Amino acid sequence: QVQVVESGGGLVHPGGSLRLSCATSGSVFHIYDMNWYRQTPGKQRELVAGIRREGDTNYADAAKGRFTISRDNAKNTVYLEMINLKPEDSAVYYCNAGIRGTEFQYWGQGTLVTVQG
Repeated sequence: QVQVVESGGGLVHPGGSLRLSCATSGSVFHIYDMNWYRQTPGKQRELVAGIRREGDTNYADAAKGRFTISRDNAKNTVYLEMINLKPEDSAVYYCNAGIRGTEFQYWGQGTLVTVQG
């Protein structure tokens, strides 16, 4: 079973920054497409940003210009750098690892981000 572990969440003031990290177990991180999702109570989980195994990225409109996703295959880790955070960014952020073309997807337990003054 692949383990996916997020870290880096916390409480930050509006305008502040955070960097989330997500590490996976095993030795095949380089083949995963990696994604960050977020979810608030009563709402569906939404895609924030993704980075494919080839390195190309995509972002939700709300994340463009403020969030940057990157990966370090040597460390089995994907990052989400978030700047200029807003209260509406408050959510549990989940990391997802998937193998394209298969049903294999792995989720972490989530890390809480709270943006408030």
